[in-house]
Amino acid sequence: MDDIKEGARDLQTDAKQAWRKADGDESLGDKVANAGDEVREQLGNAGDEVRDVADDSTQDMKREYRDSENDAKAAARKSDGDESLADHAANVGDEIREQAGNVGDELRGDR
Repeated sequence: MDDIKEGARDLQTDAKQAWRKADGDESLGDKVANAGDEVREQLGNAGDEVRDVADDSTQDMKREYRDSENDAKAAARKSDGDESLADHAANVGDEIREQAGNVGDELRGDR
């Protein structure tokens, strides 16, 4: 998605600059406006990069939390010394929920 937004920004900046040059006279005002467009474009692209890094770290923290939560639950079930069929089923259910949460985050674009 960021590639699409970056391409749209490039296209918009190029179109504005071409429009300003269309009259054949590139004034100081045109040059200043072009420079402003370039800065806005670069800031938008940089903002997308920062957001991607933040999303990646958030996703990693969510994965680690889910994993540690499942480990703690499994350890609590095992602590009585008797791993019953219900304990095994609960562990499998926790693993399924963990994986579904990770996949859901991927599909939502939290990564």
